[in-house]
Amino acid sequence: MRTDSAVATRAPTPVGRRIIFYAALCVLAIPFVMPTWWMVTSSFKPISEIFAYPPTLWPQETTLQAYRDAFTLQPFVRQYFNSVYIAMIVTVGTMLISSMAGYAFARIRFPGQNALFLVVLLGLLIPSEVTIVPLFQMFNSWGMVDTHWPLILATTFGAPSVLATFIMRQFFITLPVELEEAARLDGLGRWRIWWYIAMPLARSALAAVAIFTFQHVWNLYLEPTVFLQSPEMFTLPQALTRYTDAYGGQMWNVQLAAASMTVLPVLAIFVLAQRQFIEGLAQTGLKG
Repeated sequence: MRTDSAVATRAPTPVGRRIIFYAALCVLAIPFVMPTWWMVTSSFKPISEIFAYPPTLWPQETTLQAYRDAFTLQPFVRQYFNSVYIAMIVTVGTMLISSMAGYAFARIRFPGQNALFLVVLLGLLIPSEVTIVPLFQMFNSWGMVDTHWPLILATTFGAPSVLATFIMRQFFITLPVELEEAARLDGLGRWRIWWYIAMPLARSALAAVAIFTFQHVWNLYLEPTVFLQSPEMFTLPQALTRYTDAYGGQMWNVQLAAASMTVLPVLAIFVLAQRQFIEGLAQTGLKG
C-alpha cells in the first residue's frame, strides 16, 4: 500500500509534463506577443487613450477613425501595392539567382571555386550605407531616381542574394551524387538537372529564402528614402513616417493602424510556409 508521501512525490505524467511545458511557453511568449497586441489594440483607440495611465489592454472606446485616416491622408492603397509587387519581384528574382549560383557552387567544380564563394560571402560584411551613395549616383545617371527600378535591382543583387546563395549551396551539397549520375545517363544537361531535379527537391530551402527575402524587402527603409520622392511611389515603411499633423507631430493612432495592416503579408507568408521554412533551416545548417 502506497503512503501519502510516495503519492506526493510521484513524477508528473506525460500529460502533466506537456501541460507544464505549454504553460511555460505561454509565459515566455508574453514579451514577444505584447508589443504586437498593444499595436493592434491601440489602433482602435482614440489618441488620448493610447497615452492613458495606467495603460489599457483593450480599447475602452473603440473607433475606426485611425484606419479611415490612414487611407485618406496618403495614397495608402497605392503604397501598399508598391510594397507588395516590389517584394514579390525581388523574392522571385532572388530565388532564381540564388538557386542557380548555389547549385553552381555546390555541384560544379571549377578553378577558384572556394575563393570565389568566399568573395561572394564577403558581401554580407558590407553595410548598405557604404554603397548607397555610389548606387544613387549610378541610378541617377540612368534616370531611374524616383522609380522602383533601383529598389528592385539593388536588392535582387544585394545582400539578400548573398545569404540566399549560401542557403541554397548548403542544401544542394546534401543531394546525393547518384541523382545527377542517373540524370546524365538519361541525357539531361546541367540546366535541366537544375530545373527538373534540384529545384523540386529544394522546396524547403526555397521557402526559407522566400521568407528571408520577402521580409527584408518589405522592411526596407533607407533605400526607398534615398531613391523615392513622390508619395505615389513610396513603399510602406517610408509612408508610415509621413503621418504627421499640421504641426509636424506624429499621429500615433494612424501610424499604429497603418503598421497593423503592414504586418499582415509577412505574417501570412510565414504561417503558410513555416513548416518548409523550419525544414529549410534544418537542412542547410542554419538551425540554432
